[in-house]
Amino acid sequence: MEYIHNVQYYETDKMGITHHSNYIRWMEEARIDFLSQIGWDYAKLEEMGIISPVLSVTCDYKQSTTFPDSVHISVLVKEFKGVKLHLAYEMKNQDGGTVCKGTSSHAFLNREGRPIRMKDEKPELFEALSSLVSA
Repeated sequence: MEYIHNVQYYETDKMGITHHSNYIRWMEEARIDFLSQIGWDYAKLEEMGIISPVLSVTCDYKQSTTFPDSVHISVLVKEFKGVKLHLAYEMKNQDGGTVCKGTSSHAFLNREGRPIRMKDEKPELFEALSSLVSA
């Protein structure tokens, strides 16, 4: 699944290059869009009493972007066994060149902050994410 972000002028620095911190924001945008595309948007998760904090993020910058580039972001489920969700991101410019690769890891907690046993407590979400794990 792909998400497209158009670099905004305010996301660039004095040299006209996208500031590095924005790539992590774009990963979040792509993750939210990805979950929505598979039928599990954040509003639905929150209504179900699920919160999903970020446990870790990595970002490996390959080439810069500038205003008004289009950045195409693909999101893949790298690992999910019911406790932690590990996602991989690849960002490409409009010419198909890789500009950034990243990862993020997330937990699923209830409103009290305790881990959810996804397979037992939320089997539909467990199946949806498990079915998308890529090798």
